[in-house]
Amino acid sequence: MKSAKPQDERARPAPPGMSADEWRLRCELAACCQLTDLYGMSDLASTHISVALPGPQHHFLVNPLGTFFDEMSASALLKVDFEGRVVEGDASALNPAGFIIHSAIHRAQTDLVCVMHSHTRANNAVAMQAQGLRPLSQKACVMLDFLGYHDYEGAALDEDERDRLVRDLGPEGRVLILRNHGALTVGRSVGEAFCWMHRLETACKYQIDGLAGGVALHELSDATIAHTRAQGRRMLAGGGFLECGKFEWPGLLRKLERERGSSWRS
Repeated sequence: MKSAKPQDERARPAPPGMSADEWRLRCELAACCQLTDLYGMSDLASTHISVALPGPQHHFLVNPLGTFFDEMSASALLKVDFEGRVVEGDASALNPAGFIIHSAIHRAQTDLVCVMHSHTRANNAVAMQAQGLRPLSQKACVMLDFLGYHDYEGAALDEDERDRLVRDLGPEGRVLILRNHGALTVGRSVGEAFCWMHRLETACKYQIDGLAGGVALHELSDATIAHTRAQGRRMLAGGGFLECGKFEWPGLLRKLERERGSSWRS
């Protein structure tokens, strides 16, 4: 059996007039959308993911309304500026709530390439609980130093909410539970943002399943929680041996290719 070629060797060349960097990011964002669907985290047309483009124009890519995540392709994405103008694509397909959430992070933290927002059954269940994500599993404990909370203010349609989103994420945050709403993850790459979302989703499912058992749960000591939090910082932060997304993303692209084919690269 022939081994799979590295992703960059399989990628199609950028369309005329488009930089190789933009095309690569378009392909990665489309792949992220399809993987979100593959792993059961999509929500029809109501969830959104964005990627910042390099350059002084301050443009970012975001998925359009009306295109489901399982059919997302690199060429279908909208290109938007920080004022909410659609530079490329159908302006009527821009989700205004998506613009508010994603522009907030991209404007404030230019090192964060990808912003991912979802509302799944599991993360909504945890977002509705007063204590949020509890330190009941290793999966939860190791991410606590990267986790913040943002109170629900209604649908994200007001520009002044952007400052509070940025504040609640914090300069070192990677995961934001949106109370009574869903979740937000960010990353210095598409792979990092996706893997934080997958990690959160798994931790939320563990919690919901544990609470559904109807029996007393084993609580960890404060000392154990603090120790595991510190381990998580060393493991998952940049340079850690489990740096979020560094090792998983290439494998996820290979899995997507096997499961769904190559439509995301079109």
